[in-house]
Amino acid sequence: MTNLMSTLLSKRDWLLADGATGTTLFNMGLSSGDAPELWNCDYPDKIRALYQGAVTAGSDLFLTNSFGANRSRLKLHNAGHRATELSRIAAELGREVADASGRDIVVAGSVGPTGDLLEPVGSLTHADAVDIFCETAQGLKDGGADVLWVETISAPEEFRAAAEAFDRVDMPWCGTMSFDTAGRTMMGVTSAGMVDMVKSLPNAPIAFGANCGTGAPDLLRTVKGFAAAGPESPLIAKGNAGIPKYHNGHIHYDGTPELMADYARLARDSGAQIIGGCCGTLPIHLSAMRRALETHVPGPSPDLHIIEQRLGGFSSARDGTEAQTDAPQRRPRRRRRTHT
Repeated sequence: MTNLMSTLLSKRDWLLADGATGTTLFNMGLSSGDAPELWNCDYPDKIRALYQGAVTAGSDLFLTNSFGANRSRLKLHNAGHRATELSRIAAELGREVADASGRDIVVAGSVGPTGDLLEPVGSLTHADAVDIFCETAQGLKDGGADVLWVETISAPEEFRAAAEAFDRVDMPWCGTMSFDTAGRTMMGVTSAGMVDMVKSLPNAPIAFGANCGTGAPDLLRTVKGFAAAGPESPLIAKGNAGIPKYHNGHIHYDGTPELMADYARLARDSGAQIIGGCCGTLPIHLSAMRRALETHVPGPSPDLHIIEQRLGGFSSARDGTEAQTDAPQRRPRRRRRTHT
């Protein structure tokens, strides 16, 4: 399938993705508990500004404001019936910004988890999950998204349901999971396990990787795990900008632009080809990451001690696979998990 993402990946050694949607929208006035996706209709200029911030900072792709645009999540705001509509508008606004940029920018349709647990752990059936993802995917396709991008997934069953839905709507896609429990996703998937799962999918993603989680050091350890397992697709790294801290009633991330620039270099050397940020990552961070990647001379994959020295400590001593033995031995630190 020919698409802009694949074309750029065939020509470029790396692509810079975007940063945080939630953090940026909170800075614009979004209140905790509100549905960001409703802003696609209520405050479209703010959503354009969200996208434009990434483009101006040098991103080659940005994710649409549709992370929670599915009927399961939107029903909490009495808007479950608007999943396809809000997804379509999110992509349309993105298409406007990308097309006006004067360069090739990938509009990636963000698709977050349903918010429900699939059988046998929960009550959501595979068929219903596929239908939920299809509604969001169809809206993003109708709005002009170049690719679909499922993110922050913990359960392999949900990842597979999304892949099936994207095949049904005939769209190329990328996918990331969140590894935040001693190197595993909340539902126990390891980095090697994700590689095996991706290889088994009949509708393979263009690229896959990790986002969010507990911090940039842990995320890079996961990326190294991907690379060691021999993936067949480009790898994605979207780490948080430092550690969240509660200050004056708001959550702030302590990662500086300099730290995120170093993270971008280490991500590239660890094997990632698509590099961006997640929670707390603002345009000022992205600009620093762009400059770092443009001037970086690739080197060998960094060992875990180097990652710790340059980015900070790991939240756990192991990555969940028991395959890496050079992880610093330290007491795990409790961290607040958010997706902002």
